Amino acid sequence: MVLGSRLHGKTALITGGASGIGQATAYQFAMEGAKVAVVDLDSVGGQKTIENILAKGRSAIFIRSDVSNLKQVRKAIEETVAEFGGFDILVNNAAIEFVGTIERTSEEGWEQVVRNNLKSVFLCSKYAMPHLKTRGGSAIINIGSVNGLLGIPEHAAYNAAKGGVISLTRQLAVDYGRFGVRVNCICPGTTDTPMVRKSIVGHNPEEYFKKLGKHYPLRRAGKPEDIAKAALFLASDEASWITGVILPVDGGCSCQ
Repeated sequence: MVLGSRLHGKTALITGGASGIGQATAYQFAMEGAKVAVVDLDSVGGQKTIENILAKGRSAIFIRSDVSNLKQVRKAIEETVAEFGGFDILVNNAAIEFVGTIERTSEEGWEQVVRNNLKSVFLCSKYAMPHLKTRGGSAIINIGSVNGLLGIPEHAAYNAAKGGVISLTRQLAVDYGRFGVRVNCICPGTTDTPMVRKSIVGHNPEEYFKKLGKHYPLRRAGKPEDIAKAALFLASDEASWITGVILPVDGGCSCQ
């Protein structure tokens, strides 16, 4: 990858940055000049992410944090500010998957998904906002899902939480545009990430994604880099007049 400068002088905090879309986004941002704070519960994956970034001569730190926990969110933000003097970009990517109809979803399962997939976006955005408002040209990028736009079978809690992320994105865009904070949401289609691979246990992953891709207009499933590149655009000054947008990055699956 060619080193760039589209995010030169900016700092980004990325949740769920230890693997998958978050890891690809952290690397993409760093290669474009951003200083990156990688936030995740997975210390091994988080350290690997920043080691890959540091090896390219770019700046990154890892912060272990449960972003569904208020105290840990505040601590992660404080550590980022202490290390880099503030930050300009927040990527709310952390999420878990839960498969089940509403009848097969326990109250505990529902609350766990909403806490990790929606409450985390609320908490991170709430405590990041005072810092983002002072920077000028700041951006929040929420990673939603086409599941929040469509009726995907047996994902009751997950789909509801992602739908909430989409709605919260629009609300934040309306409330904070006057402060120069842009807020957008990317809705990926099925992407080859460790989270998805974990959910298809019993299947050959290569065969699964190849078969799935045949149902997409672009004839393939997504890669983490596909989402990371869209996030890069939305984080950059090239998107300076874009806010409140819900952007499917899904190989065309949502237009069928």
